Amino acid sequence: MPSQETPVQFYVGIDVGSASVRAALVDGCGTVVAHADQPIQVWEPQPDHYEQSSADIWAACCSVTKKVVCGVDADHIRGVGFDATCSLVVLDKQFQPLAVNCEGQNHRNVVMWMDHRAVSQVEHINATQHRVLNYVGGAMSVEMQPPKLLWLKENLQESWEKTGHFFDLPDFLSWKATGVTARSLCTVVCKWTYTSDRGWDDSFWKMIGLEDLVEDKYEKIGNHVLSPGQAIGKGLTPEAAKDLGLPEGIAVAASLIDAHAGGLGVIGADVKGHNLPCENQPITSRVAMICGTSSCHMGVSETPIFVPGVWGPYFSAMVPGLWLNEGGQSATGKLIDHVVRGHVAFPELQSKAAASAHSIYTYLNSHLDLIKKSLPVGFLTVDLHVWPDFHGNRSPLADLTLKGMVVGLTLSQGLDELALIYLATIQAIAV
Repeated sequence: MPSQETPVQFYVGIDVGSASVRAALVDGCGTVVAHADQPIQVWEPQPDHYEQSSADIWAACCSVTKKVVCGVDADHIRGVGFDATCSLVVLDKQFQPLAVNCEGQNHRNVVMWMDHRAVSQVEHINATQHRVLNYVGGAMSVEMQPPKLLWLKENLQESWEKTGHFFDLPDFLSWKATGVTARSLCTVVCKWTYTSDRGWDDSFWKMIGLEDLVEDKYEKIGNHVLSPGQAIGKGLTPEAAKDLGLPEGIAVAASLIDAHAGGLGVIGADVKGHNLPCENQPITSRVAMICGTSSCHMGVSETPIFVPGVWGPYFSAMVPGLWLNEGGQSATGKLIDHVVRGHVAFPELQSKAAASAHSIYTYLNSHLDLIKKSLPVGFLTVDLHVWPDFHGNRSPLADLTLKGMVVGLTLSQGLDELALIYLATIQAIAV
């Protein structure tokens, strides 16, 4: 009898970044068969306040997923997984969105990872010198969840009293897909002070003034924790299956923070045959640099390594059985956008890039080649320098009060000058 070919099996990966949602359809060999993306909304009601809508994010997840599975036999789709930014989602006891803003806009119920409103709260937390701070480089970042929770309690009492659930965004997406409120070890260890051996530390929450979260066995922030990639509940619910255009009951994996999903891909990549220095070396010899709105520098080790100003060590938060350390910069892609789009010559850049059918950044790169003459392009900025901490310093200084700086400006404001400050910004980020 002729042999029958095994049908191709597919998996869906959904990635929620700061400004857009991406989905990919991947076959069993890891080949990306289809991909789609869609922007999501960001509100900045005042300086250092960045908010999103969990409903808007879920709708975008559904839209891009339906696009990538269009025309694929649903019976061949085996599972779905989410990663997302480590933003804070606030829901009431009926799982409806609650405002994280003074305007009372309930649909704006997500405090973004890059939100820096909780400065006094993080200073209060760090002043406690509690032992959990040893696992975040000695000082907690304003971008983590405890200071944001404390800010909500101190400034939005009505929302605080109504809250039934606080989710990290990756865990919110897992809940939407499965109806299960389990959290990922990745999120709670890296952003909430949970440890894989001791769990939650009651004394920490009581010391910082959030003792009400300890009630009901931490029901509001999660008391069921799964390892990244572990199957959640009974898989995709009928409602979520309809929303996403996927088969009911397929496996849903416990989620990852977006940077950690990228880190796992880099750290675990098969590099055989590519003549790279890390070939035939343990994965502990690698460093992953994940770049987007911000940048994260990630490495794993067999034993815990404590480095002042560097987040971690986090056990099994990314690679099972290994400790993770994480440094980075709070604004990189966003800084480049800020510098370029805020320049007086930006309209001219837009016009010329559109006329050449190139992106603004491709055009800037080409323009630098035109003006460099005989010099290597890097020497164009010998008299122009950028200090890149426009959104504070994440590591190794762990100083959110630091500001950015540009040295070497002239009165010129043309396209050449825009290209040069663009180059100087990239150089500053790379140093």
